Amino acid sequence: MTRRGDRRRRRGARARTRPADAEVVESGSLPRRGLRFLAARRPALLRLAAWSAVEAAHTFAMGYALARALDGGFLDGRPGTGAGWLGLAALAVLVGAYGTGRTYGGVAALVEPLRDRLVHRVVARALRDGDDAAVSRLTHQVEIARDAFAGLVMVARTFVFTAAGALVGLSLLAPVLLAVVVPPLVAGLLLFLATLRPLARRQEAYLAADEAIAQSLGEVTRGLRDITAGGAEAHVRAAAGALVDDGLRASRALARWSVVRVGALAVAGRLPVVVLLAATPWLLDRGVTPGALVGALAYLTQSLLPALQDLVHGLGVSGSRLAVVVRRLTAERATAAAPPLRRPARPPAAVELRGLTFSYGPHADPVVRGLDLVVPTGGHLVIVGPSGVGKSTLTGLMAGLLTPTRGEVRLGGERVLIPQEAYVFSGTLAENLAYLRPDGVPGVSGQELAAAADALGMTALVSRLGGFTASVAPAELSAGERQHIALARAYLSPAPIALLDEATCHLDADTEARVERAFTQRPGGTLVVIAHRMSSARRADRVLVMDGPRALLGTHGELLEGSALYRDLAGAGAGAGTRALDDGGPRVGR
Repeated sequence: MTRRGDRRRRRGARARTRPADAEVVESGSLPRRGLRFLAARRPALLRLAAWSAVEAAHTFAMGYALARALDGGFLDGRPGTGAGWLGLAALAVLVGAYGTGRTYGGVAALVEPLRDRLVHRVVARALRDGDDAAVSRLTHQVEIARDAFAGLVMVARTFVFTAAGALVGLSLLAPVLLAVVVPPLVAGLLLFLATLRPLARRQEAYLAADEAIAQSLGEVTRGLRDITAGGAEAHVRAAAGALVDDGLRASRALARWSVVRVGALAVAGRLPVVVLLAATPWLLDRGVTPGALVGALAYLTQSLLPALQDLVHGLGVSGSRLAVVVRRLTAERATAAAPPLRRPARPPAAVELRGLTFSYGPHADPVVRGLDLVVPTGGHLVIVGPSGVGKSTLTGLMAGLLTPTRGEVRLGGERVLIPQEAYVFSGTLAENLAYLRPDGVPGVSGQELAAAADALGMTALVSRLGGFTASVAPAELSAGERQHIALARAYLSPAPIALLDEATCHLDADTEARVERAFTQRPGGTLVVIAHRMSSARRADRVLVMDGPRALLGTHGELLEGSALYRDLAGAGAGAGTRALDDGGPRVGR
C-alpha cells in the first residue's frame, strides 16, 4: 500500500475515533461553533430552506395578488379578474400551510442532534468525573438549550424567507418602493443587532441578582429564630438590602436596554409604514399605482412586521438563554479538561443515617424527620437538645432497638448501648465487667481489668467492693456506681461503636470527662453521647442539636454562632460546664 493510502487510512481512523460531541465542545466563540455545527448538517439545512421557500409563497402572493386584483381587476372594472387574483392568493395560503408543516421536520433534524450531543457530553462527564449536577444538566440545562435553539431556528428562518418574499414582491410591483421601505428597515435591524450583546449581559446579570436574592431570603427565612435570638436584625437587613439594591440596578439596566430594543423594533417595523404613507404623493407622481401601494402596505403590516416582532423577541429571549447555557457548559468543559482534583481520603463511616424518619404510631408527628448523618470511624459525636425532643429515640434507632418509619441506618460494626439506668446483675465484679466479651471472664486478664478501671477512674470503687473477684449486690450500689460498672463493661466489649444515652448523668463532671476520653482513645473506637452537661459538647468533634424534627450539625464554635437553641443550652450549662442540660422533664420520646 502507498504512503498516500496510509495517510488516508490514518485520517479515517482519527475521524472514526473523534468524540461524538467534538463539534459541540471544540474551541472557538459561540457564533463560530454554531456555524460549524450548521455546516456539518448542510443537507438538513437545504431541506429546511426548500420547505421554507414553499412556505413563503403566500407571503409573496399576498401583496402581489392584492395589487393586481385592484389595478387589473376591481379598479379597472373587471371584478372577475380581481376575484381570480384573490383566488390565487388563497391557493398560495394553502401551499404555504403545507410548507409550514414540512418545516418542522427540518427543524427537528437540526435541533435533535444538538440535544444528543449535549446529552452525550453530560453523561460522559458524569461517568468520568462523578459530576453531582448531571441530573440537573440533563433535565434542565440541556432542555433549555434545545428549546432555545429550536426557537432561534424558527424565528430566523421565518424572518429571512418572509423578508425575501416581501422584498421580491415590492420589487416586482415597483422598484422605487424599495428605496422607501428598505432604509428604515435596515437601520432598525442594525440597531437591534447592536443591542444583542449588551442586552444578553444585562439579562444574565439580572438573573444572577435574582438568584442571589432568592437564596438569601431562603436562608433568612430558615434562620429567623436564630437572627432574633442573636440580635442580628440590623446586619441581616443590611446584607439583604444590598442584594435587593443590586437586583434593582440590574433590572433598571435591563429595562434601559429593553427600551432600546423596542425602539429598534419601531424603526424597523413601524417607520417604513409611516414613510410609505408620507411618500404616497411622490410615489403616485412616479407611476406607482394605487394597487401597488396597497400591496406594499400589506407586505409591511401583514408579513414583515409580525416576522420582525418574532425575530426581536426570539433573539432577545431565546438567544440570551442559549448563550447563557452554552457559556456555562463551555466553562465546565475547561474544568473537565483539567485532571480531577484528588480528594482527601475520608475514613469509613461508623454510623450513617439516610433520610431517617421515625414516629410512635401511624398518626403521630415524627420525632425524627428526614435526618442525614454520618459519624466517621473514630469520631466523637455529642447529641444535645431539650428534654423530650427525641435524643434517646435517635440513639435507639442507631442501636437497632427501634425500626425506622422511613430511611435507613447503616453501621460499620457492632455497637453497644449504655442507657441512663444501668443494669448490674448479681455475681462477681469481673463477671459483670466481662459480660459482653465473647470469651467471658477466663479470657479477660486481671491486668486488662485493672487497666480499664484506671482508664475510667473507678479504681477506688474496685477497692471498696473488694477487688474484681468480690461479689456485687446491685441493691447496695448507688446509681453512679452502677453506671460506672456498665460503662466499664462497654469499654471492655469488642464493639467499636459505643452509644452513651446519658450514661454519665450520675457521675461527677471530672469522672465524666475521663470516661469520655477513655472511650475516644479505644483503637478504632467511635463514641456517640447524649450529653448531660455542656462540657461534653465542648469535647466532641461535632455536635448534633435536635430541635423537634429539625437537627443542626456543627462544631461547638459553629453552633454557638449559628444556633440560638445551642446558645440557650450553652447558657444553661454555664459554670464551668457542670450544670445539667436536662431538666428532668418527661422521658417519653427522649
